[in-house]
Amino acid sequence: MEQSALPAVSLDELDRLATRASTVINRLRDRLYAPGTQKTLDVQFNVRRAAEMVGRSEKLIRDAEGDGRLPEPEKDPQTGRRTGYSLADVNRMRSVFGTLPCRAPSDPAMVLAIQNFKGGVGKSTTVCHLAQYLALKGYRVCVIDCDSQASTTSIFGLNPDIDVDEEEDTLYPFFRHGGPPDLSYALRSTYWPNIALIPANLGLYDAEYEFAARMAREQAFVLDRLRAGIETIKDRFDVILLDPPPALGMLSLSVLRAANALVIPAPPNNIDFGSTAHFLKMLSATLNELARAGGPRDYAFVKILATKMNDGKSAHLAIKRMMDAVFPMDMLQAVLKDSAEIDNATANLSTVYELTGTATRTETHKRCRAYLDAVGREVEILIRKTWPSHHAQLRKEGLL
Repeated sequence: MEQSALPAVSLDELDRLATRASTVINRLRDRLYAPGTQKTLDVQFNVRRAAEMVGRSEKLIRDAEGDGRLPEPEKDPQTGRRTGYSLADVNRMRSVFGTLPCRAPSDPAMVLAIQNFKGGVGKSTTVCHLAQYLALKGYRVCVIDCDSQASTTSIFGLNPDIDVDEEEDTLYPFFRHGGPPDLSYALRSTYWPNIALIPANLGLYDAEYEFAARMAREQAFVLDRLRAGIETIKDRFDVILLDPPPALGMLSLSVLRAANALVIPAPPNNIDFGSTAHFLKMLSATLNELARAGGPRDYAFVKILATKMNDGKSAHLAIKRMMDAVFPMDMLQAVLKDSAEIDNATANLSTVYELTGTATRTETHKRCRAYLDAVGREVEILIRKTWPSHHAQLRKEGLL
């Protein structure tokens, strides 16, 4: 038998390759997670923007500061001008004026999964920007990172290898036999007011094995464990966003059972759209199987979001037209376009909503922010339509 002209690759060489890769990753993380530093939200709003966000006039805000209902704003010691308001300050104003948009206690919390079984479609980008858009509006948001790659966890300022212990901080303990009775143990506040996070790291992948071991004897438990866990914390939030793994595994199935709405990110190119078509076919078959095992699960809405759209590519435009024709009632009207602004922010484990200073004055930033706001606004309206207490206001706004 003729031998290969290429030398065999030993396990030791694979180990060395993995070690070199880890070294590169560690250097990147050392740059982005400087020792002793903690990520902060430095976004500030002037009084005009704060008034728009609160839904009250600048005069009413100044009157409330004058009569003590709101604290006096900080001022620059040299110019005497206001330095601006933080998001926490804006939310305090909303509380004073009664304009926080939270759901009523009788409204169901929205459990929204951003799900596709393919990676690289903008899933974590959508989760992080949508969470921050909703927080800017004043909603109480929980983000649950169900993906062991932990991209969302990283963007929210945690180093998955150092700051997150899979035995204490992730979903993994909750899935183990004899685990905690609820998910409160894993909730972390973040530097974003009104956003809590349940983080992930590579150890969460072990939950797949835990599920597989228990599936034969406790099928219903496995399928609905995450759903039951969310029940224990959902009263604290308006919206719970789930970021599942990009694969059809037990964690993804658990997310499908836990969610009460889905947004499916799908770039308009042949390969990704083909994968999305397969995903939808698998989704239908999978949900039918899950219904037989644990009862039916209905969704308030299922929408497809075109992501990474490039108007300069004729193929993207053609496939987007086809998507609109095939899914006329199922596509979000807003499109998340391909943008260097998102890529640059993600490279620094950040988001477009966290940029400050001169970076926010460019036309590129303004266009990208408009795309993100349009997606967030459309999803926000869909969420509010599931809350009966918001129906009167939605009718007043001509949205229902």
